[in-house]
Amino acid sequence: MKVKKDEVFIMIRRIIEIDQKKCNGCGLCASACHEGAIGMVDGKAALLKDDYCDGLGDCLPACPTGAISFVEREAAAYDEAAVQVHMAARKAKQVLEANAAANTSARSEAKPATPAFGGCPGSMSRFLKRPDTAASHASSAATSTGGPGSAASAITHENFSESAACDHSENTPISALSNWPVQIKLAPIRAPYFDGAKLLVAADCTAYAYSRFHQDFIHGKITLIGCPKLDSIDYSEKLTEIIRSNDIKSVTVVRMEVPCCGGIEQAVKNALQASGKFIPWQVTTISIDGRILD
Repeated sequence: MKVKKDEVFIMIRRIIEIDQKKCNGCGLCASACHEGAIGMVDGKAALLKDDYCDGLGDCLPACPTGAISFVEREAAAYDEAAVQVHMAARKAKQVLEANAAANTSARSEAKPATPAFGGCPGSMSRFLKRPDTAASHASSAATSTGGPGSAASAITHENFSESAACDHSENTPISALSNWPVQIKLAPIRAPYFDGAKLLVAADCTAYAYSRFHQDFIHGKITLIGCPKLDSIDYSEKLTEIIRSNDIKSVTVVRMEVPCCGGIEQAVKNALQASGKFIPWQVTTISIDGRILD
């Protein structure tokens, strides 16, 4: 039975309930909810509005900790029209953010010698080139513009080798990183290094846990990193735009074995599906003691 209260129909119905103690903040449920009923609030999943939840439970299988369950309680009736308005507003926000990122990228590409940008100078996109000698390093530093960490550039490791990076002698190990920034949140959607790239999307902790990360994963790829638990956002939308807007050749996901790390894998999966492209991809899981798990 429906009862109308303050222009909203209230009824006893099935609706989800999220146990905040069990929630690890991975964000998988928010990605799985097609109605946008679940959002991340202070690092935890939360039901945003009762009338957004249709009670079908698409979010339940996505939760790795069993924090979501069904309950029967008094709640606002599911409002499909309200959901459509909500999703349209969210989509419009995504488009505005994507356009803003694209405009920023276009401005930086139009004026490479004197890039104009705001915020942290270190977040400016760039290719990074690492010459082999100290003199070349000095020359490169002297010719960069816009202050430390500000110029758009690409990194090319002309003499990178797996043995050199693991050399424990007096030789300095060589980084395999070939792009900047690496944070998913900071990377521009249409950075030039995405053209023809083999994309690596890695959880923050993987490079610390796995000792050969540069040789086995970063080398030869464009790297993006993130932590869905700490960032409390869904990377799906940003990754979708990156994949859709660029000629990405392949995607490699490297995640940790912990449940909350499933968010980054799910984000890539969602992005590949939403992009409409058929791109080969694979997932590698790292154990907390630094082993590759099957």
